[in-house]
Amino acid sequence: MVRRRLRAFLSAFILAAAAAMALPAAAQDMVLVPVRTIYPGETVSADMLQEVPLRRQLRNPAAVERDWRALDGKVARRTLLPGRMIPTGSVREAWIVEPGKPVQVLYVQGGLEIALSAIALQAGAAGDMVRLRNVDSGSVFSGVVMADGTVRITAS
Repeated sequence: MVRRRLRAFLSAFILAAAAAMALPAAAQDMVLVPVRTIYPGETVSADMLQEVPLRRQLRNPAAVERDWRALDGKVARRTLLPGRMIPTGSVREAWIVEPGKPVQVLYVQGGLEIALSAIALQAGAAGDMVRLRNVDSGSVFSGVVMADGTVRITAS
């Protein structure tokens, strides 16, 4: 009776060891996890992250972040817990334009260039369309945030 149980245990152990050695390469994929709690609005940096191997295959591998460059300098949208995988939509670009702050607005058409000062009504990253209020006239208009912090408008 004991021999039969021992034999069954050993055969199960050998099968499990063989299966573990034959794991597909996808099971050895690496993902990024925070080292400490990252709160919403906090900028994510490379020293806050750690690369760990996956323990199991994911149903949707595109649902979690795996690249350092995709996270470095981004801002957390929600709390990111240590040791947990980071979902793709849980970080955003850092805002260049913040609501209530003055921004320089440029209108460029051919050789004509007009610059004015406005107050941002919305937050925006580079490439985002934001609403602004002209400081002098109070009129509200929209423009595209540029990487240098200015906002460009076009004729409408």
